[in-house]
Amino acid sequence: MATFLYKLGRTAFRRRRLVALLWVALLALAGVGAATAPTATSSSFSIPGTEAQRAFDLLEERFPGAGADGATARVVFKAPEGEKMTDPAHKAVVEETVAALRSGSDQIVQVTDPYTAHAVSQDGSTAYVSVSYEVNAMELTDETREALTRAGLGAQGKGLTVEVGGDALQTMPEQGASEAIGIVLAGIVLVVTFGSLVAAGLPLLTAIIGVGIGVSSITALANVLDLGTTTSTLASMIGLAVGIDYALFIVSRYRAELAEGRTKEDAAGRAVGTAGSAVVFAGLTVVIALVGLAVVNIPMLTKMGFAAAGTVVIAVLIALTLIPALLGFAGDKVVSRKQRKAAKGGEGAKGGEGAKGGEAAAGAGAKPNGGTRWARFVIRRPLMVLIVGVLGLGAIAVPAASLEMGLPDDGVKPTSTTERRAYDALSDGFGPGFNGPLLVVVDGDKATADRTVSTIKGLGGWAAVTPATPNKAGDASMITVVPKDRPSSAATEDLVHDIRDATGDDVLVTGATAMNIDFSQKMNDALVPYLALVVGLAFVLLTLVFRSVLVPLKAALGFLLSVVAALGAVVAVFQWGWLGGLFGVEQTGPIMSMMPIFMVGVVFGLAMDYEVFLVTRMREAYVHGQRPGEAIVTGFRHSARVVTAAAVIMIAVFSGFIGMDDQMVKMIGFGLAAAVLFDAFVVRMAIVPAVLALLGRKAWWLPKWLDRILPNVDVEGEGLAASADGPGAARPDLVKV
Repeated sequence: MATFLYKLGRTAFRRRRLVALLWVALLALAGVGAATAPTATSSSFSIPGTEAQRAFDLLEERFPGAGADGATARVVFKAPEGEKMTDPAHKAVVEETVAALRSGSDQIVQVTDPYTAHAVSQDGSTAYVSVSYEVNAMELTDETREALTRAGLGAQGKGLTVEVGGDALQTMPEQGASEAIGIVLAGIVLVVTFGSLVAAGLPLLTAIIGVGIGVSSITALANVLDLGTTTSTLASMIGLAVGIDYALFIVSRYRAELAEGRTKEDAAGRAVGTAGSAVVFAGLTVVIALVGLAVVNIPMLTKMGFAAAGTVVIAVLIALTLIPALLGFAGDKVVSRKQRKAAKGGEGAKGGEGAKGGEAAAGAGAKPNGGTRWARFVIRRPLMVLIVGVLGLGAIAVPAASLEMGLPDDGVKPTSTTERRAYDALSDGFGPGFNGPLLVVVDGDKATADRTVSTIKGLGGWAAVTPATPNKAGDASMITVVPKDRPSSAATEDLVHDIRDATGDDVLVTGATAMNIDFSQKMNDALVPYLALVVGLAFVLLTLVFRSVLVPLKAALGFLLSVVAALGAVVAVFQWGWLGGLFGVEQTGPIMSMMPIFMVGVVFGLAMDYEVFLVTRMREAYVHGQRPGEAIVTGFRHSARVVTAAAVIMIAVFSGFIGMDDQMVKMIGFGLAAAVLFDAFVVRMAIVPAVLALLGRKAWWLPKWLDRILPNVDVEGEGLAASADGPGAARPDLVKV
């Protein structure tokens, strides 16, 4: 593989105008496709195989036009102290609001009058209007949302406190600012790392091009493939992350090859042949993790995974072709001004491209740096570093044992939002369960429905049970059950299970609360198979790359440790409330159901990036004759600075999302930033070299029978040492010893 990629890199360098033109043409084509494609609607959300989904399907069949899975809103009215919502003046304001809501949008299915729907609290202080829509929240038009907000504001100025809640106000978080902050911070880190604006700009430019092509392609195909408006979120986040990482790795290796005295074309070829090989396999691990989301069997997640995987493939192809092409355009400016002056000053002494020049450059490259000093420290005290690292992450992981999963509701939003204030007003006036009523669907006649009502009333945990509402045909009914506790509580989950256990197969429980419970259960059930698939396939891939059994095993175990530690940190902050004020967490609650699988998929790919790039350089040094300890030091001398820069960039990108108001986005940003911090700086930079130092030559052991079976992909570039394809091929510093 290294030889093929070497030739590819040199070809891209020589034909740089053609390569650059092709990528610009692809970007333009994708942009035109996105601009001319019909506006995408939200992809339909479904959870196949769950009771809540079967109930929704039954509602669609038996209650057509009812908008069973449509968006909902509640306009909550609170009377001033000492007054009641039944006072004539307040009642008139509410009725005006109801009329305004009914005429405000053609997407509305139903608007209830609180005075006929018994939606006034017992003390008369609070009333609410329920609004049902025929489409889900992501498909509501701006005009519909504006009409809802306008109706609430109109009543607000007439002596009542009015708040609006429900998923009808839900919109996709604006990510442009967060991504811009991440790109700016990435640029600063790259400038500090490379000391050259040109070298720093290349990874940013190519990452933006890759994300532009990927996201534009998703937008262009959204209607055809039913991708919806949310699919590009993960693709954008991952594409930006890996795009910067992969380009950073290859530019760094190119500069190292130049420092050894190679011509620019040969340096580009060797950078792609060596670091590019690591990029290919790192990219494959990310693709495996993202495509593996199909195991969960939730169509929306599967589409998101495949779309993000496609963006990763684009990032890999750009790193292998566009980066060497742009390096050809950059010329000497890819290195710092100080290095250019030093190179000019040393040209006379070097005397061309002879072996002595190569040896001098190699010797200069051996000058100790921060990575060298750290590696030597770890090698001297490997057991101590290993114990401290494992125990430290283990301690942080302890809260993960108390993980409670669910989907955060309006109750965890900041008190500055109208959704949170509406949630609190309903809880105060009617009880917390009114924020998450259960919808029980009976597949049978009215007698069956009446028996179901009696059965539910015989259970505990409910605050109200409405009479059964039959459909026109009389063969199905709906029953609303209001829990005593808040939607995300364990008591409400128990009530859902109790109703399902006490009733027959012809009674189904659904609604947003039940759907969230089923979603969480499905995520729980899929976690172990997903882990087995992703880690198992990656283990095989890394065994092929490193030709070792223990190195991939160590990589997988280290990754699991960092992910569990990150989950522990998430639980401590968002579920227990530790340091919650520091991160803007106003209300604790369950951890988002998809958080563990999401973190596994995203962080696994990034962790394997660092593992492949760092350990491949160690393996390369070991294969070329260095002792195990020396190989570790060599790997850190060449790679530690780059891996550190890549990790800092990712932490900065993900941390930008912590400042957003949306609790789920905040949680994702915090969890991913913590996971990258633990994995890059504790696992890869401390535990990995400690384990390799303790294992010595055994780290690279591979059974002979397995060695014969596995193909030699030559990630270390052994074939380049004897290759006659470029200048410098016969140089003494590259000959394998």
